[in-house]
Amino acid sequence: MRKMDGAEFDSLVSFFDGMARTNWLSKVHDQLKEMSGTWRSKEILDVGCGTGRLLTRGLNEADRIVGVDLSEEMITAAKELFQTSNTATKNDFIVGDAYHLPFEDETFDCALSTCVMFLLPEPEKGITEMLRVTKKSGTIVMLNPSETMNPERASSYADRNQMTGFEKETLVKWSNVSTRRHRYSEQYLSSVLTKLGAKKVTHQPVVGGLAMITVAQK
Repeated sequence: MRKMDGAEFDSLVSFFDGMARTNWLSKVHDQLKEMSGTWRSKEILDVGCGTGRLLTRGLNEADRIVGVDLSEEMITAAKELFQTSNTATKNDFIVGDAYHLPFEDETFDCALSTCVMFLLPEPEKGITEMLRVTKKSGTIVMLNPSETMNPERASSYADRNQMTGFEKETLVKWSNVSTRRHRYSEQYLSSVLTKLGAKKVTHQPVVGGLAMITVAQK
């Protein structure tokens, strides 16, 4: 499996920004934010932040918000989004690789990653880095496709929930990519995280069980 480079995502800024604003993914982001706990007085990292939409949910809560993405254009879009937002929260957006996060050990209280780890040829490397930069007793939260995700099930879910147009298109495209890349069972992710030293691993099915939010304490 080939590792994708940032330039491959540069032309997809509008697509991914639109996807982050769909009803289905917005609801998942809301749930993920809730499951991550309070951001008040904390430093938050989003690995593969895209255009920064998830992080806007903590605009006036966190002490510091940091986004990392492989794509220069995604980072440019995230900076522009936060420049137009009325917030006193310190924020920074950096071009960086999930395999080699440009931060010292135990920098952040919470590290997030949505729709990213499953793209990596070696997801464990990315998860290892998330844990490395998270403080002791900190939290990592991920959104990943489940082992039941596939185009047929995604299309069926969309139809049952009266999703049409771009809403359905984005979900089905996610299912296509995940089928070619990685899909996970709860047992597998729990095993990986525990092996890497995480504690109290929990999973919450979302999107009708086609995906899951995973929360782990370091």
